[in-house]
Amino acid sequence: MTRRFLLALMLATASLSDARAADASAAPKPTAAQLAQAREILREVPLIDGHNDVPWQYRKHVTNDLDALDLAGDTSKLTPPMVTDIPRMRAGCIGGQFWSVYVPSTTNEAAAVQAVVEQIDVVHRMVAKYPETFELALTAADIPRIHRAGKIASLIGMEGGHSIGDSLAVLRMTYALGARYMTLTHVKNTHWADSANDEPQFHGLNAFGEQVVREMNRLGMLVDLSHVSADTMRAAIKISAAPVIFSHSCARALCDDPRNVPDDVLKMVQTNRGIVMVTFLPSYVTQRAHNRSEAKRQESLRLDKLFPDAPENKKAALAAWDATNPPPAPATLGEVADHIDHLKKVAGIDCVGIGGDYDGFMGSPPEGLEDVSCYPALLAELLRRGYTPEEIKKVAGLNIIRVLGDAEKVAAKIKNAK
Repeated sequence: MTRRFLLALMLATASLSDARAADASAAPKPTAAQLAQAREILREVPLIDGHNDVPWQYRKHVTNDLDALDLAGDTSKLTPPMVTDIPRMRAGCIGGQFWSVYVPSTTNEAAAVQAVVEQIDVVHRMVAKYPETFELALTAADIPRIHRAGKIASLIGMEGGHSIGDSLAVLRMTYALGARYMTLTHVKNTHWADSANDEPQFHGLNAFGEQVVREMNRLGMLVDLSHVSADTMRAAIKISAAPVIFSHSCARALCDDPRNVPDDVLKMVQTNRGIVMVTFLPSYVTQRAHNRSEAKRQESLRLDKLFPDAPENKKAALAAWDATNPPPAPATLGEVADHIDHLKKVAGIDCVGIGGDYDGFMGSPPEGLEDVSCYPALLAELLRRGYTPEEIKKVAGLNIIRVLGDAEKVAAKIKNAK
C-alpha cells in the first residue's frame, strides 16, 4: 500500500468514528444527585490523579520562576492558557496529585540529570509556596492523612528513564528527593528499555534495564510503564516483585495506539495487582484522534524529505494539510469512561485509576473533561453506568494507595532479607 492510501484509509476510519461520537453525545447524562454523590465520595476518599505536567509549564514558560505563574489565580487567562490551578483543583475535589517531573528524551544524559533535579526542586518549592493547599507525600499512609487535613497530597513522578543518566546512584538519589515513580522511557528508547514510539532495540529490557526494575523494587519506587513498548511492559511485569503502574494510559482494544495497554498485558497487570490510570489525551482515547495524529505525523515526515533545508516551506505545507484535513469530532467524557469499563472488564476493578495528563498535551481535552475541575463529572458518569460507591472509591484513589503501599511492603521485605 502507498503512504497516501494509508493516510486516506486512516481518515476514512476517523469519519466512521465521528459518527459513533455523535451517537455517544446523545447518550444519557448523570443526574444532579449522582454528581452530588460523587462529590460526597471524594470527601471520604482522596481523588488521586497519576500524572499532571504543571512542573513542565513552570520550566517551559517561566524558567521555573514560581512568582511568574500563580497557581492560586486563574491560569486559564495565561498565554498559553493552562487547565490546572488551585481553585479548579479544589472544585475537582482532588485529594492527591502525582506531579510529573518531565525532561525531554532528546536531552543528553548529564543535562537530563540536572534538569530532573531542577524539576523535583520545582515541586518542593511549589508545595512550600502554597502550604495551605499542598503537602509533600512520601508514603501511602501520608495520602489519606493529608487529605483528612484538607490539603492535596503532592507526590513526584519522573517521566522518562533517561533522567537517571544510566546510573543507579542517580535513581537512588531521586528517590531520596521524593520521586515515587519513574516511567521507564518517554518517546525514545533509553539505553536499556524500548519505547512504544521508537524502533525496538531490546524487544523489552536489556540486562541493565532488569537491574533498574529490581532496584526500583528495592527502593519502593513504582515502576511506571506508560510510554514503553508492549514488549517492555511484559518484560517489566515479569521481573517486578512489586505492583507496576501505568500513570497515564488507555486500553489498546479501544484505541490502537502503541502507547496503550493490550488485553494480554491487562491480564498480567491483574495478576501483578498493579494499576492502569486512564488518561484523557484524545489520541489515546479515540481511534479517530489517533488516526488523524498519525496521518499528520506521516505527512510531516514526508515534508521533511521534500523540504530538508526549507523549514518555512514545510510549515506552510503542513498548514495547508491541516486546512484540508480538519480535526475529527472531539473525544468525550463518555469515551474516557468506556476505557474504564474495559479495564474493569479485563483487569478487574482493583486495577483501575485515573491519570489525566492535564497540562501535558497540546489540543483540547475531551468534552466534559476540560480541566481539573471535572473529575466529579467522570465519577458521576461511572455511577450512572452502575458502578457502586465502593468501586468508585477504588478508582478514585484507594487502588493507587494500595499499590504504593504494596510497593513499600516489597521494599521492606527485600531489605529485611539481607
